[in-house]
Amino acid sequence: MSAPCRLRTSPITRTCCCYGRAHKPGHGTRIMDNPLTLKQRLLILASFVLAMMLAIIPLPDSVRLLRPDWVSLVLVYWCMAVPERIGVGSGWIVGLFLDALYGSLLGEQALAKALLAFLALHFTLRLRMFPRSQQALAVGTLIAISDLMVIMIKSLVHGTPPLWRDTAPMIANVIVWPVLFTILREVRRRAKIS
Repeated sequence: MSAPCRLRTSPITRTCCCYGRAHKPGHGTRIMDNPLTLKQRLLILASFVLAMMLAIIPLPDSVRLLRPDWVSLVLVYWCMAVPERIGVGSGWIVGLFLDALYGSLLGEQALAKALLAFLALHFTLRLRMFPRSQQALAVGTLIAISDLMVIMIKSLVHGTPPLWRDTAPMIANVIVWPVLFTILREVRRRAKIS
């Protein structure tokens, strides 16, 4: 019996890395060979829809400045939880919906959410290892990078300098992350999404 493979199946070529040698049962199965059920897909979609609804709820001016970026938080969570299913393309699509909801320049939020998804995917393994407090700071930093991109785009397009109130939600993201993470993790476990 030959040694088992150390690598996974290539998602591009759909071939096993063992080059015809024997391997352990179950090795070489691709993630997409085990697709999500309709209920699981709808649950992920519902979390994004709920986040978008929370993002557009009218609030008083004093509280509106402290509104967390719900959509970004949910996007980062799903990128961390199921990185092979939610990625840059999902971030781009979510961003396009946000552009339509906010009535902003088409592609502004899409570019920012795609960048956020890329960063979340790139740092997924590191983020998973952090305790919740450090994870909240790291996620807050990733979302701050994404928000700063939106602020720069707005300042270039509209010719107005960025204001301090544009950075206020960044603190709220750090505060809300541990609670949102716990809720979404419980929902994901009950729905058996992996």
